[in-house]
Amino acid sequence: MKFTFVTLFSNLIEGYFQDSILKRAIDKDILHMHYLNPRDYSQNKHMKVDDTAVGGGAGMVMNPQPLYDALRELKSQDEDIHVVFLTPVAKPFKQNDAKRLAKKTHIAFVSGRYEGIDERVIEEFADEVFSIGDYILTGGELAALVICDAISRNIEGVLGNSDSLDVESFETPLLEAPSFSKPKNYEHKSVPSEYLKGNHSRIRSLKLALSECKTQFFRPEQLLKHRTRKSYEK
Repeated sequence: MKFTFVTLFSNLIEGYFQDSILKRAIDKDILHMHYLNPRDYSQNKHMKVDDTAVGGGAGMVMNPQPLYDALRELKSQDEDIHVVFLTPVAKPFKQNDAKRLAKKTHIAFVSGRYEGIDERVIEEFADEVFSIGDYILTGGELAALVICDAISRNIEGVLGNSDSLDVESFETPLLEAPSFSKPKNYEHKSVPSEYLKGNHSRIRSLKLALSECKTQFFRPEQLLKHRTRKSYEK
């Protein structure tokens, strides 16, 4: 899988891939990271990439010319490239999107800065537009990293044990049950005793109950989905 980050600040992104799981996937040639700076395509003598907003308003907007030229070049190099823009005014990114996009061969993430990207660029080049939450970031780089990470975990060979994908939160409406490691007792707190008895059927039942409790507390709307699904299956 090839990822291209279209960003004014590639140094904010590159360091994330220098360690751990994604670094190993890059070393194995499973993942390939590339960076494209719109400023390199600016026809402005000062290499500017922003201008005042038409119609007034605070702040500056990324103007269309550098991004048009950069994305045109990307598209000409790879007609199968899937272009994703990051913006808070978009549909929320979900786990199902991560699994679906993991089947692509080349994804480009376009990160906005300032007050955003000229809408004409998005209309012309976006295959999809995503938000990672109802809040505002300084730029789209963090959102691009979040989505890249989520997609990468679903690509074959990236995780050491692909079975771990089956028990993660959002594979079902329930949140994942609490996890524990050794030692069995720490700071006067113990692992649930049922986890220690080796009865896998009872452990599964306890984990389901704990998942339901956690979902009820943090994401009650997800628990309602779970119960609706169970009723439907009956």
